[in-house]
Amino acid sequence: MPADGRPTDRIDTETAHAARIYDYILGGKDHYPADREAGDAMCREWPALPVHMRANRDWMNRAVQWLAAEAGIRQFLDIGSGIPTSPNIHEIAQSAAPDARVVYVDNDPLVLALSEGLLNSTPQGRTAYVEADMRDPAAILGSPQFRETLDPGEPVALTVIAIVHFMLDEHDAVGIVRRLLEPLPSGSYLAMSIGTAEFAPEEVGRVAREYAARDMPMRLRTHPEAAEFFAGLDLVAPGIVQVHKWHPDGTDTQTIRDEDIAMYGAVGRKP
Repeated sequence: MPADGRPTDRIDTETAHAARIYDYILGGKDHYPADREAGDAMCREWPALPVHMRANRDWMNRAVQWLAAEAGIRQFLDIGSGIPTSPNIHEIAQSAAPDARVVYVDNDPLVLALSEGLLNSTPQGRTAYVEADMRDPAAILGSPQFRETLDPGEPVALTVIAIVHFMLDEHDAVGIVRRLLEPLPSGSYLAMSIGTAEFAPEEVGRVAREYAARDMPMRLRTHPEAAEFFAGLDLVAPGIVQVHKWHPDGTDTQTIRDEDIAMYGAVGRKP
């Protein structure tokens, strides 16, 4: 038991975990030897993997900043929040709008154990954490944390960042995202990053095999398959593009090679 009394006996430290691999490659501290071994193996297969992961994280920051500052969104529902790494979504949103409210959702016991990093809100805003699986939208939308933190009558930004590539066809990722979006009011947004192998098929394919060998099979999607998530929504320009091309901020996004990025990013508005 950690000092705060939260149980950690569900954390499997012997098996590599996708969120901890991500944390390791990005230079975080919440990972174990199995995660480091996996991350090193993946980077040997595709040396651009850290560039790709950092570009995805930077895209998330830009998308949330745009949603809060430009679209006026004050409510966020983040699915698959992952290990808290600053800046988190609420920190980005509240830097633009101190009254922004965020509900984080994850089913990883390590994320639960570290969730204090997701709950340090501004006095004007609010954050909450729901321990749930995204494959159960009813549990998320029916949770006390969701009902008590977000106003169902006001627009919400649903953020689904770098997670659906771990959902296979039988999981019906498109259907799950639609069920999460369906009760949100007009003027809400969907922001997603979606794994693809279209720009470096051999290299990304080798990384996918490394994940699969550790019981983390991947479903990488084409551009038309990524577009299925946004059916019926009004895409924000420039539409569905590689993450480094979505509202680039003029920093290192200009030097990144297309073949080093295996993630589409897009934001769509619900009419």
